[in-house]
Amino acid sequence: MLSRAIATCTFVLLSSSLALGQSGQTQADDYFRFELPDAGQGGVKVRLDVAVTSAGSTFFLHPLPQGPRPRNVTAVALATGRGLASAFVTGAEARRAGLADAAIESTWLSIALPAPVPKDGETRIRIEYVEPAPTAVPGGTAGPGPIEFRRPPGIARGSVVLPAGYALESCNVPAQVHALPDGRVVASFIQIGPARTPLHVVGRPGLAPFKPAPPTSRGPASTTSLASQASRLGERAFQDREIVYFMNDPATHSFSLYHDYTESRPGVGHYFNVVRAGSRVSNPSARNLDTGEALVVETLTGDEVKRRGLNVGGALESDTEVVVISFPPVVPGLSTRLRITETYTDPGRYYSEGDEIVWDRAFGRPRNDVVLPAGYAVVGSSIPAVISRDSDGRQRLAFENNRPDEIQVLIRARKLR
Repeated sequence: MLSRAIATCTFVLLSSSLALGQSGQTQADDYFRFELPDAGQGGVKVRLDVAVTSAGSTFFLHPLPQGPRPRNVTAVALATGRGLASAFVTGAEARRAGLADAAIESTWLSIALPAPVPKDGETRIRIEYVEPAPTAVPGGTAGPGPIEFRRPPGIARGSVVLPAGYALESCNVPAQVHALPDGRVVASFIQIGPARTPLHVVGRPGLAPFKPAPPTSRGPASTTSLASQASRLGERAFQDREIVYFMNDPATHSFSLYHDYTESRPGVGHYFNVVRAGSRVSNPSARNLDTGEALVVETLTGDEVKRRGLNVGGALESDTEVVVISFPPVVPGLSTRLRITETYTDPGRYYSEGDEIVWDRAFGRPRNDVVLPAGYAVVGSSIPAVISRDSDGRQRLAFENNRPDEIQVLIRARKLR
């Protein structure tokens, strides 16, 4: 039990999937960030990044906590940087707008989108506001006491940023922990599976003052560089790469896939997919999800990549296949969301063995789905997965990896009668 009085930041947030599931408004890639204030000061700064995916939509409705309305509301289109108008609406107005399940007593934030959501695309927006925080109970002459943050179930990906000088006392869901450049400690989480646990984070004052570390040189006995430490501590929950594999007729050893990826590096105008040794790629295509437009796609050899002076970030064999996707270079401060579609043939990783089929492949991204061939059911999976059936009756295995390393997925499936 905590020995000091606790400042409690407790709000009721409607689960987007529950509140919006029957409405026709669809969304994806929700990511929340909560920045906690010092005890008794200001409010909780909330940021939501979300992709609106319902084609033709001209607005987005976001459920708000019960209690006083938030302040300092802003919204922006992530692809263009354009500011978006916002307004508070009642539950009754939300119902009239198409959210049939909206509670009458609820309050919603309506965001006007810059244009209708394109067919085969999405509109990515960022919403920011400040939620009023209750007054903290004083911690006595020793200063402020611990601060507690709670959220009800419903948040799959997000992070909680503690106030400056606060140590992370506890977090009830598995979380990565890292520090921002200003020294504030962050608990970042991906809740795996459809059951979202209520979030409970406690911070305690007393962390040693932050002082930027001077440049240092690592000794020869060290096996971990500062650069590799930074990559391993990168926030997994904020990574928004996702991929879906569709296993074709086992006799072909082929599978189709689409891969969603956000490019935010200024000046970058190409995406390179270096085909793994032993695989062959066919039918590549790509789309800018922000606009819905098709992009120019080429399949080049390693020699052709070198002749054209394209930098793929590493050495290539002369006959290595590289899928090159071209798009307008990214403007500083903005980003582009891509969907890449390809078909691969890989008899070494997708094959038949007796009366079963075998899939053996490493996944490095946070979210990966595998859709089995029609008429097959899983009988073995080395990594836990959420198992469901698509609208066409094919079984789908959804793998989520909240770790910064790969998972080696082995699937065995057998025909249904």
